[in-house]
Amino acid sequence: MHTNLAYNTYTQNNIGVESPEKLIQMMYEGILRFNMQAKRSINDGDIERRTYWINRSNAVISELINILDFNQGSISHYLAGLYTYQLRLLVEANIYSDSTKIDQVSQVFKGLLEGWKESIDVANKA
Repeated sequence: MHTNLAYNTYTQNNIGVESPEKLIQMMYEGILRFNMQAKRSINDGDIERRTYWINRSNAVISELINILDFNQGSISHYLAGLYTYQLRLLVEANIYSDSTKIDQVSQVFKGLLEGWKESIDVANKA
């Protein structure tokens, strides 16, 4: 409940400041930060913190799915499948305390973040 309130406040405060492109970048970066904390919690054996951080990543990924515009072509469908698979990996990471699954998710989002930044740079230069 408090997480939703904090997220809503955050987005309301930043929506006028940041472009949609920057918000997607921030979401990808957030997932990477949350995954790092989840992995640290797994290594520390802290179940409560592990679940908290994985749930944070799941919330951001779920929001990424919700904001997809399926009128933009096949890329939206591809991303929906990719994001859904990442959610599955995070659930498995949480159930089995498996940091390798978190690493897999982080690798995907690192690649997405790099590609996103490149596409923004190209668009800004055009």
